Amino acid sequence: MKSAKFKIIRHRLNLLVFYFSLIVLSLLLIRFNYHLPPEPLLIINIICYLLMGVYVFQALVLFINLGFRIFQSFEFIIKVVILGALAITYTHPSLAAGLIILEEAVRGFRNFMQRASVNRLFDRLRTQPALLLSSSFAMVIAIGAILLSLPLATVGNQIHFLDAVFTATSAVCVTGLIVQDTSSFFTPFGQGVILVLMQLGGLGIMTMSTSLAMIIGKRLSIRERLFLQNVIEESDYQEFARIIRSIFKMTFLMEGLGAAILTARWYGEFGNFPKALYYGIFHSISAFCNAGFSLFSNSFENYQTDPVINLTITLLIIAGGLGFAVIYGLYGYRRSPSPRHLSLHLKMTLAVTGLLLFGGMFFIYLSEFSNSMIGMPLGQKLWISWFQSVTLRTAGFNTINMASFSSATLFMAMIFMFIGASPGSTGGGIKTTTVGVLFFTVRSMILGRDTVEGFGRSIPWDIVRKSISITFVAGGIVSVGVIALSLADNFTLKEILFEVTSATGTVGLSLGITGKLSALGKFLITLLMYVGRIGPLTVAFLIGREKPSRGYDLPMGKIVVG
Repeated sequence: MKSAKFKIIRHRLNLLVFYFSLIVLSLLLIRFNYHLPPEPLLIINIICYLLMGVYVFQALVLFINLGFRIFQSFEFIIKVVILGALAITYTHPSLAAGLIILEEAVRGFRNFMQRASVNRLFDRLRTQPALLLSSSFAMVIAIGAILLSLPLATVGNQIHFLDAVFTATSAVCVTGLIVQDTSSFFTPFGQGVILVLMQLGGLGIMTMSTSLAMIIGKRLSIRERLFLQNVIEESDYQEFARIIRSIFKMTFLMEGLGAAILTARWYGEFGNFPKALYYGIFHSISAFCNAGFSLFSNSFENYQTDPVINLTITLLIIAGGLGFAVIYGLYGYRRSPSPRHLSLHLKMTLAVTGLLLFGGMFFIYLSEFSNSMIGMPLGQKLWISWFQSVTLRTAGFNTINMASFSSATLFMAMIFMFIGASPGSTGGGIKTTTVGVLFFTVRSMILGRDTVEGFGRSIPWDIVRKSISITFVAGGIVSVGVIALSLADNFTLKEILFEVTSATGTVGLSLGITGKLSALGKFLITLLMYVGRIGPLTVAFLIGREKPSRGYDLPMGKIVVG
């Protein structure tokens, strides 16, 4: 009887703390977003202390109810951590109340996810991975846009909601196109939101949700595994759990190494360790995720000949753009006790990536030698050519003003942006392997071969059909985007084609028209970034699904082509 009475008291206290936290959260948002006189500030502090008192009383009731069994309770561990933090931060009531609100938010989210209706919804989405992928990205974009819309996220300005949606989409889709300068327009809170959105977008919402499902022990459906096979390019289903764990380990390891190097470099320049650390972490994540966001207004134009910045940023971009399967495969190849051949996927990815990197570098060097880079020393020209060749396909950073490039270089850049990174990577585009398959398809046709062959292997026709379909769909998206943006804004065809290709390929480079777009133009580019990020994966899933046979074949017809 006594136990039941305590349970009722605990339940009512939990509700009290939860709703009290919502009230305090609203008051804190008002406090941080608007200038208030001393009297309301004092009242808000008193209310924060009241919340702290109710929380301590809630913890006491929990202890009385469970007794010594409380030491076996995970909830007790959380309570101890929060109570310890409250003891340290009690002189800052807003911060202390924020800790309680954070715990209540996590608790509320956990309770919400345990609802039967929510479980039914996720079970339905789990059978439709393409819908889960698109809805997950849309949900994160919406949350990011709301956070960026808060006055707390901007410096003295209330951002237009369309600009907030544009920025959130650019961050989640790891594009890097901006309508407001990241370093001067957004506060550290706003920049932090962008940083988290980049990380989530780089890892991929679908990969993260599937990882969570594996961690909590839910079994993947056959359709989900087929979808992941398209994303990660791994045919051994038993390897998925280990691969996804490796994805997180590899991501944080590389970002951590990059952040450490960049922090050391900027500490020597800034003389301020917290600032150097912040810049190092931000740009390391932005580079590895191929996002292209920078805390410098002119990107890396001030570091054209800096070897540490150039090498660190480009290596992070290449690592993020190669794809998890390639790095995982190379690591497994190196650790293999017996020599074995690289898989066709690894050979294709490495060959096309190497050709694009060094081919693009020499093309930029030759075409811009006497144009945008005229009068520069040889070493500076080589660094600029290398950096831009790396960043063209995926990242969106720059060490030189892209508007100064010749038409030939810009056209080459559009081709590179259209191709993009590799499958299962943080970059966009139609992917390097798609281009490789198309090349060997044309080569086999010219040589009169019945099968498509590459690197001593026969390429299945379903892969060929998929590559052609993805290229055709991506080309159609770019074409429609160019026509739509031409009707919405009055820019030159070169500027529009470059902007649309950059958005669709989730690259982030621009000829300077992004900030000048009309409301309709911003909406179109936002839509293109979203479609460019989820489109190829969704299309790959849809055309990779097994379709039921009709049971009969239509009569054969002939068409004259060419």
